Amino acid sequence: MSVKRTSILAIAAAAVVTLAGAAQAATLENLERERGIVIETLLDPSLTPRQRQDKIAFSKRRLVDLERMVLRDKGLAGRNDPVVRKAFDNYDLTFLIHASVEKNAALIDHWLKQVGVSTHTLMNARLGRR
Repeated sequence: MSVKRTSILAIAAAAVVTLAGAAQAATLENLERERGIVIETLLDPSLTPRQRQDKIAFSKRRLVDLERMVLRDKGLAGRNDPVVRKAFDNYDLTFLIHASVEKNAALIDHWLKQVGVSTHTLMNARLGRR
């Protein structure tokens, strides 16, 4: 009976370690997914200003937490793959909330500036087909 119990405990421990490793490895991916949701919300023309504001407020809290998790993730420090390098090289886009607060800019203004869109280019834009 104790051998069987030990085997069950060993299997359970292995499952927990495997699942914990998978959860930690996804911090950057979770951040990118949530950031994509925020940007999609910012650009969604079907939302009313109130709906947009509510969705962004909810997502901002999640994004702040995810940004902190990525910054504190020790597993990312040792990884030298292109995704991790690019994420940290583009700090202002990866850590959107932190960077916008540091620059004292609104989230949308900061993001537009980082992707190269200015008020001038927006005002000169025309709706049409290409």
